[in-house]
Amino acid sequence: MVYGYIRVSSDKQTVENQRFEIRKFCKKEDLKINGWIEETISGTKAYNRRQLGILLHRVKKDDIIICTEISRLGRSLFMVMEILNICMTKNCRVWTIKDNYRLGDDIQSKVLAFAFGLSAEIERDLISMRTREALARKRSEGVVLGRPTGGRNQQRYYKLYEKDSLLRQLLLTGMSFRKAAEILKVNRQTVSHYYNTFVRNRCLYCDDAL
Repeated sequence: MVYGYIRVSSDKQTVENQRFEIRKFCKKEDLKINGWIEETISGTKAYNRRQLGILLHRVKKDDIIICTEISRLGRSLFMVMEILNICMTKNCRVWTIKDNYRLGDDIQSKVLAFAFGLSAEIERDLISMRTREALARKRSEGVVLGRPTGGRNQQRYYKLYEKDSLLRQLLLTGMSFRKAAEILKVNRQTVSHYYNTFVRNRCLYCDDAL
């Protein structure tokens, strides 16, 4: 399979120039594009949060990914290295047009893949080390780390507890959970859970029971 990958950073940019370059290149190399991947997203966005991540999961041995230049894959050197290393591990070739990269099943590519993988591993270790150092510094300053007591549910319920009176008034008018959630700027399910957990039982013997 041959895939054409196109990425632009904003709606103001056009994909047509990249498409034209890839088609021209494929005609010259006697290749046929089996699928196009186009996306409008910043190259700084993690590849696994882009359509590119889906493509990297899909590709198989001897597949080819063609893009106009290496920067289309990502803006960070280490991100590009990681992407290329994934492709090399899966024996997928990556060809770029403007900078003439050819990553395939040859000794140069294998050496490059090793360098890419090693660089990515070093970067991850450095990030981990910096994180541990930052956490140690915060502990020494007396900062309490970790999730606040009560967990995520109690944190989101606390937001509604502060607006309990308004929530009760909205629901007493017959307003739906969905509409109340929009006004209170929370999820509809949060309103429903809060109502069933706190409001309904508390108002069971009230004159204005909901």
